Amino acid sequence: MTNTHPSVPGQEWNASGYAQNANFVPKLGSEVVKLLAPQPGERILDLGCGDGALSERLMQLGADVLGIDASEEMVEAARQRGVTARVIDGHQMPFDHEFDAVFSNAALHWMLDPQAVLSGVKRALKPGGRFVAEFGGHGNVAAICTALIAALQFRGISVRGRHPWYFPTPQEYGHILQTVGFKVDSIELIPRPTPLPTGMIGWLETFASPFLHGLDEDIREAVLENTLTLLGHSLRDEQGNWSADYVRLRVSAHA
Repeated sequence: MTNTHPSVPGQEWNASGYAQNANFVPKLGSEVVKLLAPQPGERILDLGCGDGALSERLMQLGADVLGIDASEEMVEAARQRGVTARVIDGHQMPFDHEFDAVFSNAALHWMLDPQAVLSGVKRALKPGGRFVAEFGGHGNVAAICTALIAALQFRGISVRGRHPWYFPTPQEYGHILQTVGFKVDSIELIPRPTPLPTGMIGWLETFASPFLHGLDEDIREAVLENTLTLLGHSLRDEQGNWSADYVRLRVSAHA
C-alpha cells in the first residue's frame, strides 16, 4: 500500500500505526478476495501487500503467495506473518509469465503511472491469468481532499505536487486495461463510507502526510485543525464518530 515512481513526497509507512489506524483496510478486503476465488496451489502475486494481512489469508486458502511492496517496513511486517515478501516498486515489476493471478487491495491508487503498473501486471501473468483488484476510485475521499486543499490554500500554500493519489473512473481504468491487452470481466465503483477506528486525525496521520510535507509544525497543526473543522459537518456524526467518504473501484480482468 505504497507509493513510489512517480514519487509521492512525504509518505512514510509505519506498520504499527497502520495496524492501529487502518485495520479496516484488510477487514474490508474480504469481498475482493471472494472475487479472486483463489484455488489451492495457485501462484498469486499480492501487489502492494502492505503488512501482509490479506496475503496471509490467501495462503490460508491454499495459494502460493508472493507479496511485494515498495515499503521496507511493510515488507518486514508481512514477513513477520510468515508471508514470502519482497521490496519491489509496482511500476518496475521484474516478473515474466509466472503467476496464475495478480491480486491488489487498497494499493493501486498510490501508483501514479497506471499504464506502467498494468503493463507489469500483464507481463507477470501466465496466459489467461487473472487480475483482481480494489482501490480508490473516482470520488474517493473527495470531501477529505477538498478540506485539506482548502486549508492549505487559505494559507497561500500551493497544492501542486501534494495530491498523492490516482482515483480513476471505471471508463478510464477499463480503457488502460484494454490498452495493455486485458479483457475486462467486471469493473464498478462502490461507494463505501468507512468508520474510522481512531477518528479522522488517525486517518490523516496515516495517509495524508504528502499534503503536509515540508510544512513547519505550527502550520501543519493549523492545517489539520482547519481540515477537521471543515469535515466535522459532513463526516462526523452526533456521537462524535468519524467516517471516511470512500469510493472503491473493484475490477476483475484476464490476460
